[in-house]
Amino acid sequence: MGGTAAPGVDERTDTDELVDHDRPWDVVVWDDPVNLMAYVVHVFRKVLGVDEHVAQRLMMEVHTEGQSLVASEPRDTAEKYVRQLHAHGLQATMRRSS
Repeated sequence: MGGTAAPGVDERTDTDELVDHDRPWDVVVWDDPVNLMAYVVHVFRKVLGVDEHVAQRLMMEVHTEGQSLVASEPRDTAEKYVRQLHAHGLQATMRRSS
């Protein structure tokens, strides 16, 4: 309809809002003095479904850097991962991906 809008209708699309809605949530696991490295690898494999090599890399990042971004997922999946990681005794948080 050639650029004419009904009175009071804003045809602009707020792309920032759309992009923000689709932006994933990051799951971060934090280092702790309690859990053994082999156990953390086991939990990553079980909860995140990653292979041994990826689980080892993530665990070493937690161990050496103090934290590791282990997943970027839609909010419901990120929340599920955080709950499962907590249930296994790991310290995990989630944040909006930047």
